[in-house]
Amino acid sequence: MSTTPPAHDPRRLKLARRGLYSSLGLALSSLLLGGLGFWWIDPGVHSIGDGMWLAFTTAATVGYGDVVPSTSNSRAFAFVVVLLGMAILSLVTAALSAIFNERHPDEAKLLHQQDRDQALDRSMLQELQALRQQVELLRGELAQVRRERGGD
Repeated sequence: MSTTPPAHDPRRLKLARRGLYSSLGLALSSLLLGGLGFWWIDPGVHSIGDGMWLAFTTAATVGYGDVVPSTSNSRAFAFVVVLLGMAILSLVTAALSAIFNERHPDEAKLLHQQDRDQALDRSMLQELQALRQQVELLRGELAQVRRERGGD
């Protein structure tokens, strides 16, 4: 039994794209808020750009070490930024995966046609086998008729 792919649903693709845009917007917002938070909390962060860089490297769990949290409060904030970064990265990955897994309508038609072709091939093979069996039976009957006539 073959499984046919689900029909293409443009609403699903639109929803997946909206999820991606929302996730990216959330990522940018958290980056900006994280940068502002680090700039406000940590005395070692001298600009909003440094704060955003620290928020990015912290959220991405890269941690280059050029800018690091220097106080207990900024380390606690970094912990929150890491958790948010992992959650948001998961959302972005899930949204991308949903977009890539959505079948194109032509692909769905092609897969459905391949399933029908395979079913037709199996049917034709069964008919061919049945015809071969009939030919073998007819050959046997013909050989028997020839023997009987040769014996007359």
